[in-house]
Amino acid sequence: MANLLEKNREAVPDEEALGRSPSLGVISDLIQSFHPNTSLTLFRRMCLIRYFELGIVRAAGDGLITYPVYLSLGQEAIGAALSLVIPEYMIFAQHRCHGIYLAFGGAPEKLRDELLGLPGGTSGGRAGSNCIQCHENNITMFGHHGLIGENVSLGVGAALGSNKPTVCLFGDGAAEEDYVFAAMGFAVTHRLPVLFICEDNNLSILTTVDKRRSWSMTKVAGALGMQAFETSDDPWTLIQRTQELIKGLPAFLNIDTCRAHWHVGVGQDGPTEWDRFTLVKEELRKMGLLEKISNIEEEVRESIEKLWDPKQLRKRLGR
Repeated sequence: MANLLEKNREAVPDEEALGRSPSLGVISDLIQSFHPNTSLTLFRRMCLIRYFELGIVRAAGDGLITYPVYLSLGQEAIGAALSLVIPEYMIFAQHRCHGIYLAFGGAPEKLRDELLGLPGGTSGGRAGSNCIQCHENNITMFGHHGLIGENVSLGVGAALGSNKPTVCLFGDGAAEEDYVFAAMGFAVTHRLPVLFICEDNNLSILTTVDKRRSWSMTKVAGALGMQAFETSDDPWTLIQRTQELIKGLPAFLNIDTCRAHWHVGVGQDGPTEWDRFTLVKEELRKMGLLEKISNIEEEVRESIEKLWDPKQLRKRLGR
């Protein structure tokens, strides 16, 4: 245990010294070690999330979606990267989970119908944006019912009962709730196969982390005896770190990312600190993949526009 804790002290960057940035914890030139097809698959999944969410923004503006929505815009890289490493894990996601659902292979049509309140939705149109579930296409994703952080203790319990590898995702605000630390400590004590991931957008509704606490989730996880990393949402680094962490579960990954829209709803508070989608496109352009990513983006955009066609949606809604 002493060796593990010493390893964590060496591996975990000093967040207060480094601060949030798109390069925090990023492994330089890592993209070079990935086959181009892997990077293109990653980008396709990011495109799917981005354009699906933009479809929600338009549908809400047209009055077709009248329920609260929690958008994954700005955080597309997390789901896309994780889905390439842990596709068969049981998923206990937080309320901002459209991107996780889509990246892991959930049907976009079912998610759209859930947001429209239609019976073909992931929960029959009855649960809405914060409770997305999927039990098909080899996906086991459990809905989050709204008590922030409770999905973490439920995920740990599921791992205890099944011994199946599990990922629990939560935000930086939920990290401060009573459910999280106790569940993480329990997972360490019982050596459960759980990967804990904090999608840290530095906001609990509108309150930044520095105004809410003086401690670091990454350091707390390390003190509990888990291997832990802090990194921004560079997808290639996320793939690498996840591959390392799953060799010794339980483990923790804190991912600095940027929420592009309101905590709930389709409005915007202002420009984000960085836009990982654009940064990924630039990296792929440098790799000589501009034509391929342009084709992928156009193909995905067109398919999602058909999915969110307002005339068809009004017919389905009887309007």
